[in-house]
Amino acid sequence: MIKVILCDDHALIRRGIRDTLSDAPDIEVIGEAGDYTELRSLLRTTGGCDVLVLDINLPGRSGLDVLHVLKDEGSTMRVLVVSMYPEDQYAIRALRAGAFGYVNKGGDPATIVAAVRTVGQGRKYVTPEIAQMLVESLTTPSSEAAHEKLSDRELQTLVMIASGKRLSDIAEELMLSPKTVSVYRARVLEKLGLSNNSEMTVYAIRNGLVGSE
Repeated sequence: MIKVILCDDHALIRRGIRDTLSDAPDIEVIGEAGDYTELRSLLRTTGGCDVLVLDINLPGRSGLDVLHVLKDEGSTMRVLVVSMYPEDQYAIRALRAGAFGYVNKGGDPATIVAAVRTVGQGRKYVTPEIAQMLVESLTTPSSEAAHEKLSDRELQTLVMIASGKRLSDIAEELMLSPKTVSVYRARVLEKLGLSNNSEMTVYAIRNGLVGSE
C-alpha cells in the first residue's frame, strides 16, 4: 500500500485528488495539509508517508521552498508536485529541487494515479513534455532564458505580477511583507533588464509564463 499525504491550500483541490486516489486499491491517503506548518505537524504525527503530493503555490513557504527544506534535511520521502502551472514554468525547477515527478492539475485524473504509483516505486515520473524539456536543457545549455536565472521566489513574483496581481495581494497570498515583495520585484526588473510591470507582463507572455488572454 502506498501511503500518501496531500499538501494544497485549496480544500476542494485536496478533495478532488483524494477522491481520484481513493479509487486505486493500492493507494491510501493518510492525511491532508493546507500549508507548510500543517504539513510539518502532520509529518510528526503520522511518521511520514511514501509519497507527498505537493502544490507549488502555498501560502508562506512555497512548494519549492518545501522541496529545498526536505532535501536539506535528507528526507527519504518522495515528492510528486501537482500544480496549476504548466510544465514549462516550474517542472525543471521542481525536479532539480528534489521532486520525483511533476503533474499539471488540469490533466487527466488517471495521470495523477499513475504518477503516484511510479513515484511510490522510487522512480521518476515525467510527462513527454517534461522529457523533451530535459533533453533540450542538456543539449542546449547556452540558450538558457533570462528568467531561468531568477530565484524560485523571484520567478513566482514575476508570474503573479504578470497575472495582474497587486503587490499587496501577492504579499498577503505569500504571507510576506509588501516591502519584501517589492524587493523581489526590484530584483526581477534588474535581472531581466526591465523597467516596469507592463514590461514584466510582456516578457512573461512572450516566454509562455502566463497566458495572453
